[in-house]
Amino acid sequence: MGKALPIETTFKLPVPLPSWQPGSGFGNRSIDLGGLEVSRVSTFKRVWAAYEGGADNLGATFFEPEAIPQGSFMLGGYCQPNNRPLNGWVLVAKDGAALAKPTDYTLVWSSESLKMKQDGLGYFWLPLPPDGYTAVGLVITASPEKPSVNRIRCVRSDFTEPSQPETSIWGPPNNTTESFKVSSSRPQNRGTQALGVSVGTYIAEVNSWVNPIRCLKNNNPSYTSYMPNTTQVDALIRTYSPLFYFHPKENYLPSSVTWFFSNGALLYKKGDESNPVSVRPNGSNIPQDGSNDGLYSLDLPVAESGKELVKKGDLRSSQGYMHVKPMYGGTFTDIAVWLFYPFNGPSTAKIEVVDIPLGRIGEHVGDWEHVTLRISNFDGSLWRVFFSQHSGGTWVDASELEYQAGGGNRFVAYSSLNGHATFPKSGLVLQGSGGVGLRNDTAKSNLTVDTAVAFSVVAVDYMAGEGPISSPPWLNYMRKWGPKINYNTAEEAEKVVKMLPGGYRRGPDELHAGKSTFEGLMKSLPREVIEEDGPTGPKVKNSWSGDEA
Repeated sequence: MGKALPIETTFKLPVPLPSWQPGSGFGNRSIDLGGLEVSRVSTFKRVWAAYEGGADNLGATFFEPEAIPQGSFMLGGYCQPNNRPLNGWVLVAKDGAALAKPTDYTLVWSSESLKMKQDGLGYFWLPLPPDGYTAVGLVITASPEKPSVNRIRCVRSDFTEPSQPETSIWGPPNNTTESFKVSSSRPQNRGTQALGVSVGTYIAEVNSWVNPIRCLKNNNPSYTSYMPNTTQVDALIRTYSPLFYFHPKENYLPSSVTWFFSNGALLYKKGDESNPVSVRPNGSNIPQDGSNDGLYSLDLPVAESGKELVKKGDLRSSQGYMHVKPMYGGTFTDIAVWLFYPFNGPSTAKIEVVDIPLGRIGEHVGDWEHVTLRISNFDGSLWRVFFSQHSGGTWVDASELEYQAGGGNRFVAYSSLNGHATFPKSGLVLQGSGGVGLRNDTAKSNLTVDTAVAFSVVAVDYMAGEGPISSPPWLNYMRKWGPKINYNTAEEAEKVVKMLPGGYRRGPDELHAGKSTFEGLMKSLPREVIEEDGPTGPKVKNSWSGDEA
């Protein structure tokens, strides 16, 4: 194969995991799903590999778990693209009434007809479960003989839930006619109250074949007993929470919410706009019930000097506001790290080689951005991180993060210039296509917030009403953190197109084309960019009680 593929290296966090202080089921290596005990295995035996297709056209490798704890059985195999270091896991389960051998197998697909670089041949088998049981993973072999029924276990159906494809892992290269796709699997229903448990296995889709693979379900009434206690939460934050870098040209930095309120933030009520109310430092005098009914909004101080001061934020007071919640049936802990910015700056468009400042477009008062750490409750290891980006975002595997030099297992997050979207790497990310889009510029500077040091735990879902966690009053403010002002995008487009260099507007046709291009860009942008619309707070976001995008 020549040069070694990234997958031939096994990823390890920069430093070994600490010993988590005991006190709950967290970090104890196994979890009882209410009569089905499962463990997490991260050591694998390679079965088959394709060296074309998939990410970067480098193929993917398929594995089976090995070093399975005594008395436990495989539930399915693992696979991942070859373009990144090996970093995965699957669940195995202890034998008992909730497990059963398959009665037979069905061949789902084989690579026999593929004319591509591959490590021998691969055969994908679907276990056929006995009545009342379900398959939660596939078996792959390197020969056409059916695998032994002792090789895998099916799971009693009441311990399963529907699954769905998550991320595409591999498919045959474009020069083949095979209709076959492999994706990672996740529970179909996800959120803080959802009980679906990811098995770590993959889903195969062939033509119109309907995938029967399901995920597990946590039937344990005490499923949150495997979540970290307050001491362990504090240790997890100090172990993993990121260092945020802000662009060296950033004029609109974060602050604490208390600083924002203490420096003249005002509460407006619809119909009584002439009598704004000064907000108390802890936000105790702003509405803390109901939903976003449009009756209230926060705004900057009226005086121009105070307004400009607050817009710039206060890095020294800034901190990460931590929301800790169960995910995947209490087998993972999500820690959402929220940053507050008093003001979001204007956007800049890029049309091929030309940068176009968008005036006030993109500006709004009160900006909330976050990253979410997903941590395994089996051993406390960081699995992946979600980076929020303009009403969306992306998950990044722990092996793909940038870690702080000398910072142990703490990673780096970059906040984009003016817009504050978060990214795992520095540089330019263009939000758009065909060389036309919104600029997201990130870079290292001496402007930073280390959220492993400066943080406040504002909510722990599974400890509601218990322990020392006390949510600040402002967290329950469900209305807008800034006023809403709609822009006439057609008028703004006309202004911007007139700013384009001569090569873009030599005549009426070019002017029209430039305007159409810009208007198309505007239509593709999130609402928070094309109108001055203060966002709602963290507790109103879908991800508060649900999963990330």
